Parts: sequence; structure tokens; C-alpha cells
Amino acid sequence: MDYGLRFSDPAKYARALRRAHELVISGVPRPEIPVPLAESWRRSMALGISPDQHSPRHLHDPSEVLQLRREHRLQRVVPALQDLLADDSSSGRHLLVLTDATGEILWRVGSQGALRRADRLEFSEGADWSEAGIGTNAISEALVTGGPVQLFSAEHLVRTHHDWACTAAPITDPLTGALLGVLDVSGPLDTISADTLRMVRCAVRVAESLLGTSDGGASLGASSSRRASGQGVRRPSVAVSSLELLGDKPAAVLADGSRMPLTLRRAEILALLDSRSQGWSAEELAYELHGDAGTPQAIRTEMFRVRSMLGDAVESNPYRLAAGLAGCSDSGRVLRLLRDGRVADALEAYTAPLLSRSGVLAVQLLRDQLDLAVGAAVRASGDAGLLVRWLSTDMGAGDPHAVEAFGQLVGRADARYLAFRASSAR
Repeated sequence: MDYGLRFSDPAKYARALRRAHELVISGVPRPEIPVPLAESWRRSMALGISPDQHSPRHLHDPSEVLQLRREHRLQRVVPALQDLLADDSSSGRHLLVLTDATGEILWRVGSQGALRRADRLEFSEGADWSEAGIGTNAISEALVTGGPVQLFSAEHLVRTHHDWACTAAPITDPLTGALLGVLDVSGPLDTISADTLRMVRCAVRVAESLLGTSDGGASLGASSSRRASGQGVRRPSVAVSSLELLGDKPAAVLADGSRMPLTLRRAEILALLDSRSQGWSAEELAYELHGDAGTPQAIRTEMFRVRSMLGDAVESNPYRLAAGLAGCSDSGRVLRLLRDGRVADALEAYTAPLLSRSGVLAVQLLRDQLDLAVGAAVRASGDAGLLVRWLSTDMGAGDPHAVEAFGQLVGRADARYLAFRASSAR
């Protein structure tokens, strides 16, 4: 079976899996089905699970699950995991699920549509998703193998699960090594990508790192019940007063005047956030930064790191700068000065190109727009001194319209005009 079809043509891959599934559960071995998976199917059926079974075993009712959450160590890392992997926006299609060490579901986070689809399978809080509870699935396999697992379509034993793709990995207590539960991301077949397993493993590492802190991750934020209801997470208090995005050494400037250096990728994200007040979805940022190869999961991971570093300066759903920081970048200051008619001050503030090392097209467009805005304002000023200053910068040196405007003011025979014209032509 061509494993690459799982991502390139999931429907075709699912059809092939379903044919193999029917043969194996009828007792006909198929070489394309891994032996451990076929053994899991046989173990599940020996436990009384039928491929036609719909309902899992339910261990607790919803009110009891609320109490189980409050007593469980994983409740401290639910906010971080939601930031990394969940999509509870109206268009979200996958679920973030956390179980306890036995496979009982304690948390689900997702859009109303995704939750309704899961409800039809009784993939809900209090349900037992171990092999004994509902047969082979990613959660049960993570419990059995002790490692990350990805199951697609008919790799699940129960037929009603064949329209789902699930990725799961166990979370262990970094202090004792004991199994705490399983993190799972589930959704329709086309929601899976080559990055999904990597993202789940990364999220598990984040959770285990937080659990290993002195407060067990408690400082990360609000209670799991607030987070699961869609309320915000209390972030570390980091007073960011502005962003430095001009030049090649981007940084966040804190209230005390200190600078927090930014990686180029994080600076690119912040430049995009700074450019649009209504914010960006993870899908939009993924496309702007990576094109068709971008994935929302990768953006959510990066945004988790950005928000962990900058605290409440960045909001989510959609991602945007907080009200106090919006427009407070050095590039934003240049535009504000232009809007106020203070062209000379804007020119003085425009010390370097926007993220001069970035090759991301979306950032290049923002850089070009800033060049065009400053150049147009300087030319319209009719001030020869400002034109000289503009043409002497890296950003204005190639502005032929500014060269011609300067020539009209000082004459075509002026040595400065001739020098700027030669530089522009070169």
C-alpha cells in the first residue's frame, strides 16, 4: 500500500485500507496491514469489541468528569495544549482530546461542528477509549505501545471510525515517570498532515516540561474549566511597550527599556500582526509565511512560543497585537508620522528597511509599501533637503521618481542630481 497516498489522496488510501480491513477481520492476513495493528484488532475482538459496535464503554457521567478534572495533574497544562493544537473557531474541524492513564476522556476542545461530529460517535467526556472500551484507536495504541501513534481511517477497528484520522501520544510525569494520560488530535481524514504527529509530540514535550517546573505548571494560567469554555488564559505578565522591526536585529522593547531579541520568524509574524488590526487566523498566517506548504499546527506552535515570551501582548482567536501594542512598532511610528504630516520626523525615524533579512513575500510587500509611502511623502513635500536625505538612504537610493523631483527643484546640471541619477540607474 502506498503510504504517501495518506496525505496526497486520503480518499483513495482510505478505500484501500477498508478493503484490507474487511479481509483481516475475516481471518485473511494482508501484508499491507502491520502485524502490531492486526494483533490489536484481534485483542480488541477477543475483549468483545465488534467492528460494527458504535458505543464505547462509559465510565463516568459529565458531573463526575468535572471532579476528575479538578483532581488531575493534567488540568494545569490544558491551557498550553489548547494554545498549541486546538482550533475552537467556528471553522475548526479537529478536536483536541486529553484522557487519563486508563484512556477515559476528560477534556475535549474544538468547534461546535467538530464536537457534534464527535458526539455522534460518543467520543465524549467519560467515554473509555482503551482497547477494552472501543477497540483499536490512536489513544488505545498509545496506551499499549507507550509511544506516539497515528491511525488513519480503517486502521481503526470500529467501522464508524473509518472517516477519522487520529494522532495520539502518552504524557508522563517528568518527576516520577508515571503515565498521566494521552494527548490526542482527531478529525476528518483530510485534516491530517505529515506534520500532525510531529506537532503532537512537540506538545507532549511542552506539557511534560511544564509539569516538571516547581509549581507543576500552575503559573501557566487559568483553570481547565475556564479554558475549556473558551475563556482566555492568564499569561505571564510581560510589559511590552513597542516592537523594533526596522533593520536586521528585531526586538521587543519592554517597559523598563530593555530589549528582548526576536528570531526572524517571530519578527515576521509580529510584523504581519502589526499590519492588520483585525488579526489573522492560523491558516492565514501559515499561507503568508510558508505558502501552500504551511500548516496551521506549525503556526500555533510558534504562536505559543511568542505568547509565552511576550505574555498578554499577543491575543489569539484571531492572532493580533493587544490594544496597547497595536501600531507601537518603529515601522508603525513612521506611518503615524506620515499621516500627521510630519514628513521630516518620519524620514528621521525610518532608519532601515523593514526586517531587512526577511525573504517572505508578505513581509517584502510590507517593506515595499513602507518605502512607497515614505518616498511619495518626501516627493510631495517639495523640499530639496528632504529629498537629499531620502536619496541618501538605502531605502530611497533606488527611487527614480525622487531623483527626477530633485532635478526639477535644483536643476539638471546640479552635481548632486547627477550623482543621484547615476546611483539610481546603477
